[in-house]
Amino acid sequence: MNTHDFYYDLPESLIAQDPLEDRSGSRLLVLDKNTGAIEHRTFRDITDYLHKGDCLIINDTKVIPARLIGEKLPEAAGAKSIELLLLKRLEKDVWETLVKPGKKAKPGTLISFGGGILTGEILDIMEEGNRLVRFKYDGIFEEILDRLGEMPLPPYIRHKLKDRDRYQTVYAKYEGSAAAPTAGLHFTRELLDDIEKQGIIIARVTLHVGLGTFRPVKVEDITKHHMHSEYYRVLPEEASRINEAKKAGGRIICVGTTSCRTIETAADNEGKVIPGYGETSIFIYPGYKFKIMDALITNFHLPESTLLMLVSALAGRENILEAYREAVKQEYRFFSFGDAMFIK
Repeated sequence: MNTHDFYYDLPESLIAQDPLEDRSGSRLLVLDKNTGAIEHRTFRDITDYLHKGDCLIINDTKVIPARLIGEKLPEAAGAKSIELLLLKRLEKDVWETLVKPGKKAKPGTLISFGGGILTGEILDIMEEGNRLVRFKYDGIFEEILDRLGEMPLPPYIRHKLKDRDRYQTVYAKYEGSAAAPTAGLHFTRELLDDIEKQGIIIARVTLHVGLGTFRPVKVEDITKHHMHSEYYRVLPEEASRINEAKKAGGRIICVGTTSCRTIETAADNEGKVIPGYGETSIFIYPGYKFKIMDALITNFHLPESTLLMLVSALAGRENILEAYREAVKQEYRFFSFGDAMFIK
């Protein structure tokens, strides 16, 4: 199966640049994975498709203001800025980062942020050009990052975000992501309360989203694509909640591809979620047999992306591409701040 098999044509005008004022007011395309039938609804109508005893799995990761703009030391006249994107914390003050422009970031390079409030030293050049950086500062790193950092919006979003919280889910709790689990952006606290009142179980897992979310598939044969690893955690009480719902006949419905990848990593071959934590580089594409997930709430994904391959594994490539063609025709909003899809 080739990367181009997952291409679709998308007018640039349909790429959402700003979040809607009402999170749950986005549109919802409902796709039956068995028949390919399509319905057009509003996201708050998701309650019509959830049943008592179902288990909704959400990813409670929190996006950090991971984009830092600094200057190379010693500062030279007319020096251009250097941009760092924090990807993954490896030690207390050592991070894997993406640096632009990379030519200026050789091992030993010092970079100043906020007039010296924070400094970073390039330690090494990693796989695919990422840099290992050690930071030095006085005080608490998270507070300094909150002061100096910007939200790391995807490259296809060119508008400046007015409210940082709009790139966080309302249930975000554990800091560590370089990107939001965007399917969760559609939920309000009120909608989640309504869902729980219906007798639907909500289970929380954590997966810190890395840059792999944005990386294009550069190989023609998708089986040769290398996924970057991401940290995940499933607590014992959450694993029990999922397993009990499954045993009782409830559907396991993931909110977003990150929740899906987490529980498919944590599940054994009998479809039981095992609590624990670690790194996952699971790559789900057509032919994959899902161990525990039954249905998925997701956004519309980039052409030829690993996320489009994942949803195609669940609903079938032709069903997905036809649904995307219909979404384009109906002028749905695409990608991170766009509309949603429920694959049932």
